[in-house]
Amino acid sequence: MKNNIKVERAIKGFTQEDLANKVAVSRQTINAMEANKYVPSTVLSLKIARIFNKKVEEIFFLEKVD
Repeated sequence: MKNNIKVERAIKGFTQEDLANKVAVSRQTINAMEANKYVPSTVLSLKIARIFNKKVEEIFFLEKVD
């Protein structure tokens, strides 16, 4: 699963630490999600989408598989 977390963070002017604090996870978790090494839970995905005032599908998307 890919995501636009880093882009959305930049738009809002948030650091990884800022976003982590807002959704109650570690900065390392945000870093891992941005590097596509960690797939967040549904609850965490919803929290992140709410912070950015976006739909989950606007933040997270599946890679095309041929």
